[in-house]
Amino acid sequence: MSPPAVLATTKAEFAALRAGLSAGPVVLVPTMGALHRGHRVLLRRAREIAGGSGTVVVTVFVNPLQFGAGEDFGRYPRTLGADLAICAEERVAAVFAPSPQEMYPSPPMIRVDPGPVGQLLEGHSRPGFFTGVLTIVLKLFEVVRPDVAVFGQKDAQQLALVRQMAADLDLGVEVAGVPIVRDPDGLAVSSRNAYLSPAERSTALALSRGLSAGAEAAPSGPPAVLAAARAVLDRAAAAEPPLVLDYLELVDPVTFTQAGDGYEGQALLLVAARCGATRLIDNTPVELGGDRGGTPCC
Repeated sequence: MSPPAVLATTKAEFAALRAGLSAGPVVLVPTMGALHRGHRVLLRRAREIAGGSGTVVVTVFVNPLQFGAGEDFGRYPRTLGADLAICAEERVAAVFAPSPQEMYPSPPMIRVDPGPVGQLLEGHSRPGFFTGVLTIVLKLFEVVRPDVAVFGQKDAQQLALVRQMAADLDLGVEVAGVPIVRDPDGLAVSSRNAYLSPAERSTALALSRGLSAGAEAAPSGPPAVLAAARAVLDRAAAAEPPLVLDYLELVDPVTFTQAGDGYEGQALLLVAARCGATRLIDNTPVELGGDRGGTPCC
């Protein structure tokens, strides 16, 4: 049986713990808890990066700064006991699980500006979201002082912004991405999937199916990609319960601006939609140009 991860709930406790870690690389997996199979993949990738001499650290923090009015901060699942058990199984050395008061003794006067990419897509739909994300990630980097941080590619825009912040602010942290983990039915694994009723989950499968249809249409160019994906999503909009589309965009993976007609190279097809009271996101890479088609996401 793996030894339990050491739990710290204050910055002072973690600082004392951090001082005793081995000399190998410290690899951080930031989470909001409610750990699931997708998180296990992140933890295993972190364990690979850490190697035999390094340490994996997990943070568990539901960050109020990234939730807007009417979002699910209050009902977001909090399962620290189960999270600690998963961390032990995945050979995590330490878990930092602070309270909101510990991380924000008072409302922060200075926050991280996510720049122009942070105003698009998720940033447009959820104003202030990326300011909250980058502010807490920067604070966690300062507390944990990792050599590498591991994030999932399901949150593709977040991953890109964290990488940009690490580079622009000279944080000295390598940011590693891990491919999306999917359930056998194709739905991207997410803590929020627990909110879905069976009927809502059935409707939500249109997200991955639409992305696959779009990727398969890549040889015909960007308009065809979007049309193929939208056809699937439009059918789901007429289902019961319906899928309510927030956005469907084909974008440059660096600038997150639209990949228009004639665009060639790697692109990202991203979707966000609501089913019932649950908002879900998903994405897949698409290769445009020449005779190369996209790779279906699932």
